[in-house]
Amino acid sequence: MSSSDTSPQHLYFMGICGTAMGSVAAAFRDAGYRVSGSDQHVYDPMKSFLEEKGIEILNGYKGENLPDDVDLFVIGNAQSRGNPEVEAVLEAKRHYVSLPELLKECVLRGKRNFVVTGTHGKTTTASILAWIFEHAGRNPGFVIGGIPGNLGQGAKITDSDIVVLEGDEYDSAFFDKRSKFINYLPELAIVNNIEFDHADIYDDIEDIKRTFKHMVRLIPGNGLILLNGDDKNCLEVVAAEGKNSPSRRVGFAEDCESRITDVDYQPQFTDFTIEGERYRIPMNGEFNVRNAAMAIGGARFGGIEPDTIRQALLDFTGIKRRQEVRGVTDRNITVIDDFGHHPTAIREALAGMRYRFPDSRLWAIFEPRSNTTRRNIFQDELPEALGHADAVCIAAVARADSLAEDQRLDTDKVMETLRAGGKPAYYEPNAEAIVTRVEAEAEDDDVVIVFSNGGFDGIHDKLLKRL
Repeated sequence: MSSSDTSPQHLYFMGICGTAMGSVAAAFRDAGYRVSGSDQHVYDPMKSFLEEKGIEILNGYKGENLPDDVDLFVIGNAQSRGNPEVEAVLEAKRHYVSLPELLKECVLRGKRNFVVTGTHGKTTTASILAWIFEHAGRNPGFVIGGIPGNLGQGAKITDSDIVVLEGDEYDSAFFDKRSKFINYLPELAIVNNIEFDHADIYDDIEDIKRTFKHMVRLIPGNGLILLNGDDKNCLEVVAAEGKNSPSRRVGFAEDCESRITDVDYQPQFTDFTIEGERYRIPMNGEFNVRNAAMAIGGARFGGIEPDTIRQALLDFTGIKRRQEVRGVTDRNITVIDDFGHHPTAIREALAGMRYRFPDSRLWAIFEPRSNTTRRNIFQDELPEALGHADAVCIAAVARADSLAEDQRLDTDKVMETLRAGGKPAYYEPNAEAIVTRVEAEAEDDDVVIVFSNGGFDGIHDKLLKRL
């Protein structure tokens, strides 16, 4: 895509160091736009990444930051009223949009948009699907909430008719509380699964299902809904609102139109059959089989043949922060980084690690940092999920003082439940204390998996150094 006389020439991203904001800002810069922006905490690696693209970044939010020649302000969903730049834009009646609205108006209109949604697996599924199209020579555009190893960046704007998007159910901006995926004009919608999450903006699972129903209504008659045929919430949502659109169930159940069969889990790969074709993925665990099956369905809808898909899957190199091996110590202790912060994601990641490291003890190190896991909503589910490890460390609840005590996750109870089940379980207040604990307790050949949706004070490098 290239800019025209009627499109904005200078974009200003407010909150530019966010993962999605930074990736999209860089993609627009690559597409020929002038791009600048600001953030409260300008930090690496995003700072260096954006500067290498020639993007000016201002540190801190100030009304006087705003250039006069900006055509369009892109306001991230982390910004709120009271932000000096937000207030300056509103007072001056400047033109502003949310990030999803920017994509809708400047990238997605007239395209074949393949939108990957669901509580879990969005990043992996979208990365696989985008890579299949890339491998097939389709040069897809994409917006993904992670860094796929094969693609090298989280977003790209191209002239292709195909755009792959990770469709988040989180809200779009302080002025648009609809889910991001409502803006994405989906032709294909993949619905991986639907569970309760984002307790800061949704009241319950019915609230979550409601927003997915809004998205399903948008699929045109020449589009397709690929849904998890083993997930009752997915089935309910599509049954209620997907009557005007073709749909296909993907899963293990006998009544799935695209049924997954003959799965063979090995330490370095997994084989499975779907729609009469045999595929191999260089990943482990049932969740990754499901993710790959959805991506295969999306690629077939996009006209890609099975032989091409097969080769693309073999060449897939994964995503940063999704079961990513950060290093192996002299004692053959493997340190793995995983973005998992929901009980289901933690449980399934640990199950996959069992196939990958069948003879090793698994440590689960968990930081209650997301707006849902900081709360006691998963008080019972978290110890059950973490209990699939052989030993557990839990850090202090992030930003605990911002929650009432009766709303906060009780880490003592999590410890008690795990210990009652015979698991070694340790509460440590911070990353440094956890590293000291693991250093004292770990054995040769152990695997240490860090679950956090943040930086966790550089715990991965500290573990590798001390172990």
